[in-house]
Amino acid sequence: MRQRDDMTFPHEEYVRRLEGLRKRMDERNLDAVVISDPENIMYMTDYQTTGYSFFQALVVPLDGECYMVTRNMEESNVHARTWVSKTRPFADNGDAIQTLVDSFREAGLNNCTIGYERNSYFLPAYQQDRIRTAFTTGRLIDCFGIVEEGRACKSKHEIEIMKRSAKATQAGMKAGIEIARPGVTENQIGAAISAAMFEAGGEPPAVMPYVTSGPRSMIGHATWEGRTVQEGEHVFLEVGGCYRRYHTAMMRTVVMQKKLSASMESAERQMQKALRELRSAVQPGLTVSDADKIVRDIVNDGRHGGALITRSGYSIGIAFPPSWDEGYILSLMQGDPQILKEGMTFHIIPWVWGVDGDKTVGISDTFYVTEDGCESFFDLPEEFTLKPPEKSAETKPKPKSKKATNGEAVTQ
Repeated sequence: MRQRDDMTFPHEEYVRRLEGLRKRMDERNLDAVVISDPENIMYMTDYQTTGYSFFQALVVPLDGECYMVTRNMEESNVHARTWVSKTRPFADNGDAIQTLVDSFREAGLNNCTIGYERNSYFLPAYQQDRIRTAFTTGRLIDCFGIVEEGRACKSKHEIEIMKRSAKATQAGMKAGIEIARPGVTENQIGAAISAAMFEAGGEPPAVMPYVTSGPRSMIGHATWEGRTVQEGEHVFLEVGGCYRRYHTAMMRTVVMQKKLSASMESAERQMQKALRELRSAVQPGLTVSDADKIVRDIVNDGRHGGALITRSGYSIGIAFPPSWDEGYILSLMQGDPQILKEGMTFHIIPWVWGVDGDKTVGISDTFYVTEDGCESFFDLPEEFTLKPPEKSAETKPKPKSKKATNGEAVTQ
């Protein structure tokens, strides 16, 4: 492992991660693992690229030197960003899988038991079939989740990076709330959020902000499409800021009225209560199912006509498109007996779908579990923002008048 001082984390952090992975490999009797998920590769090495649609893999032997199999174009990222020295690049018209299998022989792994991420989005079935066809002297075993076991709980260094991500998230949300008003398009709101995130030091997120207004807020995972915000409507915002591929996220709602309706007031109150009660209850040892129940029961108890129709939260951290969450590692859902641990980070989403049958609203938080509770990454007020209609010319008070010295009235 090369030691260098220009990576996201200190050298000892990567040593810790590699030692932890090898310990889990030894427990599973694996001689090597092939890591193909881009988030996992980055976690282990600091490697990142937008070119992960091409095959790429980090091969970690139980003993010996780690190496990467990458497209020629991406090999520069290995040398520029990571502690890995050894590479096995392939040409665009080359055979990536054959290069991988040949590398097993070169590394002395030809007769070994090798783990691979069978459920990775980035190792499709046809590539897995080719590996199995070509690698006949050894044994292949599914090791999906072996890196994620280390990723689930963030180190103190990761928490600090996520705090930098949170600055971008919050700056973007403030800008979106500020510009949202009748007559402004969803595109303009999205542009303001994006500019503010990047100006605050944020980097390209795995997902651009979600901005929907009025009835469009009922469309799942929709974002701006040029619609103009109308008086009396609301705008739903969900922003995920990014720094060094680590994300934090939050939801907020802007209402174009001077006073909330009874149903909207109920939705706001129940979301605030759900966040407050969950943060009060969170500590290491609380089950995922109990955490979900706290949020779900409170949200669904409101008189708003809506419901929480999804999981109530998910793990968040390293992400590449198409999603900013780590929900496949851990999501807050009913019936899950897993427990919360110190260092886990969650985006908690007590959002309400279907207020009055035609509105989706949200207030959310990203927090990290501490030794005896939790801490939020944000300090933005958890409330709806009201934007009363601006007074029209007809409703403006008439100018006062006074008598001029010549007896004629003068307006001021």
